[in-house]
Amino acid sequence: MYIVTGGAGFIGSAFISFLNQQGIRDIAVVDVLEHSSRWKNLRGKEFIHYFHRDEFVSLIERDALPFAATAVIHMGACSSTTETDADFLMRNNYRYSVSVAEFCSRHNLRLIYASSAATYGAGESGYDDAAELKKLAPLNPYGFSKHTFDLWMTHSKFTPRSVGLKFFNVYGPGEYYKGDMSSVVYKSWQQIKSAGNVKLFKSYRPDFGHGEQKRDFVYVKDCCKVMWWLLQNPGVTGLFNVGSGTATSWKDLVTSVFSALNLPPSIEFIEMPESLRAQYQYFTEAKLSNLRAAGYTAPFTSLEMAVRDYVSEHLERGEG
Repeated sequence: MYIVTGGAGFIGSAFISFLNQQGIRDIAVVDVLEHSSRWKNLRGKEFIHYFHRDEFVSLIERDALPFAATAVIHMGACSSTTETDADFLMRNNYRYSVSVAEFCSRHNLRLIYASSAATYGAGESGYDDAAELKKLAPLNPYGFSKHTFDLWMTHSKFTPRSVGLKFFNVYGPGEYYKGDMSSVVYKSWQQIKSAGNVKLFKSYRPDFGHGEQKRDFVYVKDCCKVMWWLLQNPGVTGLFNVGSGTATSWKDLVTSVFSALNLPPSIEFIEMPESLRAQYQYFTEAKLSNLRAAGYTAPFTSLEMAVRDYVSEHLERGEG
């Protein structure tokens, strides 16, 4: 039985779909649905159990799950980089994760958990997953909550069968519910369909032109392949970057969306809200040497091919 927390979320639901493609149905989903439309991400997925997050935490803290688990894929978290309630983030992202890790340790279970490239802050120390964690300075409470758990895992006794994944800018089917936190690929597609053009934030640094800010964009299907490989290779442990390994400008990303729709690019640059300027990452690029050294050899899908697949095979077919 594979437990997937955040199973109705973006990466979690994509991984459930991937497990189903491997013929795996013995899956327990953990999430908080409430009034969100995320329940739609579970349509068409095959799984055995569903638990509300609070019920799940109560069960694992009492060792009262009604089944024996094989592994926990812990994707459950608040992923909003603009959330300002730091106490909420520490409860939801840090304490919840500690409970999951302690449960996995007691039962000698494989744990794969989601960290984030937001832990790198402005990138003063680069984007190397081998960097000393205490030198990193996240720019927002979300990144801090993820960083705090990375530190706890690194200095605790719960690391022998665990692996953390520092996801960079993930995009792909299943992110439609994320609102402002959805990828620029999804937002661009929406804007093109409704207005015919795309709005991007201006740059406020002289070393980056408008639209030339760069991020490492990675397709969610590639993330699932990495996670599956890690399940097949339980001896691989540690903290790894998961990105494409190549930084791409916002302008080139949006141009790829226009290209996937067979349209010429039309981009307008707008002012960035002042509240975001101090915590804005102008450049991210995942260093993948540790993941490669661990034995992962599969290529990452090129931006152009991934965007075309996402747009033509999912968004244009009504699968956000």
